[in-house]
Amino acid sequence: MEIDLHNEQAFAQRDSSITDAEARQQHWVAVCAFDDIVPDTGICALVEGRQVAVFKVERGEQNVYAIDNYDPCSRAAVLSRGLIGSLGERIVVASPIYKQHFDLRTGECLEAPEHSVSAFAARVKDGQVWVSV
Repeated sequence: MEIDLHNEQAFAQRDSSITDAEARQQHWVAVCAFDDIVPDTGICALVEGRQVAVFKVERGEQNVYAIDNYDPCSRAAVLSRGLIGSLGERIVVASPIYKQHFDLRTGECLEAPEHSVSAFAARVKDGQVWVSV
């Protein structure tokens, strides 16, 4: 779902708490309702033509994280289906194919940093999950 920033009325109907200036600065896109994601799992969302893995984590301060869905090790779009856990202080997702761990805050691949993925800003506002790519 993409927000039409040129149509202010449509934008205001999407989420009146996010201002037009704020959206233009980072270009936030609503991907789903927060309650639609099962705790400690992920979903895949198409944001600006890009597959983004969005995770709902019920530990720590932040509740949602977003990284690329594409696993560069297996060359498959599967990270949203990975298992969420922690390694030390890091909240990670383990790829469901070769089990590499990707830091949900940074996108870093812990076993092979050269295979790191992009991480995106994510937040919950008025019951919706928003991602900025």
